[in-house]
Amino acid sequence: MGDFGEQTSVEPVTDGTYRAELSRDWEIWGPMGGYVAAIALRAAGAEAALPRPASFFCHYLGVAHFDAVDISVTPVRRGRSAETLRVSVAQGGRAILDATVCVVADVEGLDHEITERPDVPPPSQLKNVEQILEELERKSDPPFPFWENFESRPVEFHEKWPPPEPLAPVWRDWLRFLPTSTFDDPWTDAARCLLLIDLPSWPAGSRPHAWQWAEGQPSWMAPSLDLYASFHQFAPDDPWLLVDGAAPIATGGLLGWNGRLWSSDFRLVASGGGQALCRRVPAARPT
Repeated sequence: MGDFGEQTSVEPVTDGTYRAELSRDWEIWGPMGGYVAAIALRAAGAEAALPRPASFFCHYLGVAHFDAVDISVTPVRRGRSAETLRVSVAQGGRAILDATVCVVADVEGLDHEITERPDVPPPSQLKNVEQILEELERKSDPPFPFWENFESRPVEFHEKWPPPEPLAPVWRDWLRFLPTSTFDDPWTDAARCLLLIDLPSWPAGSRPHAWQWAEGQPSWMAPSLDLYASFHQFAPDDPWLLVDGAAPIATGGLLGWNGRLWSSDFRLVASGGGQALCRRVPAARPT
């Protein structure tokens, strides 16, 4: 388990350049893409002249190792109400991520929220994974260290895995970061949202296919190619966020997905999506 605020922090080196250390606590097929993106967003926040992150878009250019990364932040345009920053993350001279971040001032404008909230219980009415497994008299270790950073209260839990039939490509889970769940710094709070927006691609996209996988072991993986997130409003005092993800299409080797984040009182906090590239899981070598 790692502290998200500490493990996404960046250290200034020179004007516009920073360094960060990638922690193995956030491992899924290597450093989880949303974790690297969150570090890039924190670096943008350290350089921004305006206070509020509005959107983030990135291409993942390479898989990083659990080591130091070098980050450069370059202003593309600065204005009184909005600015655009470019963030590049590299490791050992090799490009890892290239991002564009839009930042805005505290401005006035139209004000409405007309959304269709998901028909799911709030986190207070659900059990966490540990409680569910205890009732089933089962123990299960997380498949990757990444999942140890959260308390998870799934909206839907399947006792049998793999399931006996295809499931809808939808994944909904209330998540609370551990050990620190909320962050006063608006850029760390936005980074928390960014990581969660990146999360549902594989959990949602794999559900129609998991029934075919022997012992639930996937024959494919799908690392993200890109990530887009819009930050609509923030809930810095709310430890629980609902990850509401869907992957409605997978074709031609690409998996398309989208995600929304809801506060525990069902305000829409952020939304986004991206595409992932399918790759076969290498066959295990005989011992």
